Amino acid sequence: MTEQKNSDIGWGMRWPAPAKLNLMLRIVGRREDGYHLLQTVFQIIDITDGLIFNRTDDSRVRLKNTIPGVREEDDLTVRAANILKQETGYQGGVCIDIEKNLPMGGGLGGGSSDAATVLVVLNQLWQLELTELRLMELGLALGADVPVFVKGKSTWAEGVGEKLTPIDLPDAWFVVVKPSCHVDTGKIFSANDLTRDSKSIKIAGFNSGDNQNDCLAVVKKHYIEVERALDELDKYGQARLTGTGACVFVQFGDQQSAQYVYDSLVLGRETYIAQGLAVSPLHKQMSELFNF
Repeated sequence: MTEQKNSDIGWGMRWPAPAKLNLMLRIVGRREDGYHLLQTVFQIIDITDGLIFNRTDDSRVRLKNTIPGVREEDDLTVRAANILKQETGYQGGVCIDIEKNLPMGGGLGGGSSDAATVLVVLNQLWQLELTELRLMELGLALGADVPVFVKGKSTWAEGVGEKLTPIDLPDAWFVVVKPSCHVDTGKIFSANDLTRDSKSIKIAGFNSGDNQNDCLAVVKKHYIEVERALDELDKYGQARLTGTGACVFVQFGDQQSAQYVYDSLVLGRETYIAQGLAVSPLHKQMSELFNF
């Protein structure tokens, strides 16, 4: 009886898939295969999508509701579950219900985070016993940001995003604005005038205030909505771009300051207030249920 009850834990409950901010982004080179070599800092924040996993009677991976314009088999969550099946030979299926709160195309990592939540949670629910390192390797095949969410901690990343080092970040609150546009990441990284030869820095350099984003100038040039949002946020502090955008943000040292700015903004855009987290809420929930 107890064994059966324990096997039901985690099914049918909401699992968080948190957003991230890139607190800086340097492009320090380019590989022969075209991939850019980066240095960046990932800050996990407390706004999340939610995923619910339900058992099925067949072997198929499917979504309860598909995203308009995205074929079910192309959805990152479905691909993540199928990668687990291919890796382990698992024969069962799952129905995934996604509560989508994070904006698509905003640079907050929503799709990557959703995929990571699938990898982490189904590895447990299906009792596959894959290591965290292997989950990160599988995640990298889905997207450069997925391993960060599998790891679930604030991270200094290098290479093409696969070399991860934990980083201690100060307590922070953020006001995040999503301009009314979708930034094409491929377009930004293929731009002729993109800086690709920034000097590498150490974590100490970032901690001393070096937080440039080498994509900023190109994004502002091609997306006037992003430039306008940055100009508006600059009134309240240093406005920054996360990744290639489109989301922009300002960092604060306390909730009250962030709340004041959030309440003051009249932008006609999606606006969020978020707290920086040292550990992903996904991993906290895993620890509470499974001693993860």
